[in-house]
Amino acid sequence: MNNQTSSLEFSHFPVMLEEVLKIASVSKGGKFIDCTFGGGNFSKEILKFSSTFVEAYDRDKQILPKARELEKKFPKRFKFYQIKFSQIDTISNEYVDAVIFDLGLSSIQLDDLNRGFSFKSLKSLDMSMGLNEISAFDAVNNLSEADLKLVIKILGEEKEATKIAKNIVKYRKTTKINNTSELVKIIEKSKRKNYLSRINPCTKTFQALRIFVNKEITELINGIINATKRLKPGGKILVISFHSLEDRIVKYFFNHFSKNKSRPSRYFPENKASNLVLFDDYKNKTLRPSKKELDNNIRARSAKLRFATRSKNKFLQPIELIRKFKRYLDLEAINV
Repeated sequence: MNNQTSSLEFSHFPVMLEEVLKIASVSKGGKFIDCTFGGGNFSKEILKFSSTFVEAYDRDKQILPKARELEKKFPKRFKFYQIKFSQIDTISNEYVDAVIFDLGLSSIQLDDLNRGFSFKSLKSLDMSMGLNEISAFDAVNNLSEADLKLVIKILGEEKEATKIAKNIVKYRKTTKINNTSELVKIIEKSKRKNYLSRINPCTKTFQALRIFVNKEITELINGIINATKRLKPGGKILVISFHSLEDRIVKYFFNHFSKNKSRPSRYFPENKASNLVLFDDYKNKTLRPSKKELDNNIRARSAKLRFATRSKNKFLQPIELIRKFKRYLDLEAINV
């Protein structure tokens, strides 16, 4: 008999913790925002420095007890809000020294087999991170074949999306797809065998459904825009991403709206006409986990850390970012 374990029994390993603390200059003190509280490890480490204050968010109700514990321990230096991080600009107008995003699933979410994120789950097809309007059950049973194909192909970057979507629709004509194990069987039968691949054949479809259900691209774009509003000049925005689509969005945002975006060569003059410089010169540098960290936490293998420094310029809405990734925003807005 398989035990469906509660996520609160597992630990979450923060990725690139030392690098984040160093880049954010936590040792100097200041105010910091932890946009993805999760297991609370980033917040806890920041609070070890007595002159720090942390404002933390998470949409997952299951982590609330951990957050309340930290509030009791640091009543004057830690405040938690049960919201989506896209709402960061609704909490306060106060400027902060750094904003930290640790995207994707936390270990406590993935290891909770009751929530349907894992291929091993035998429970309902959920995949909700919290404060959701829909679940994966709603998506696979109600989306049209054409929309399912787009979700799986674009958000999961799955080459065999056409056949997977077709077989999902064929299966549900007879009965609803109620649990994760049923969806796994459909995907496995739809995919060509690749004996050289170490990646589970369901990975990309599960990723696509999870992103769609939680509107992760919409959240990310609105989150990084609104986080930039809260940064003081010289403040840092740090984003740890785990798949190429997230990283592509973050890279474009930091690069396109930086001081050197219109000066591809140091020999070219700076474009004085540009009035939307949100960040100082962006180095386009990606940090990856060390071998030592990967030895202790294999789930960090796909992590990428990017950061940018807020300029002194007035904040203006980066419309080009929204236009650039509009197809993803429109896809996540499909009614189920």
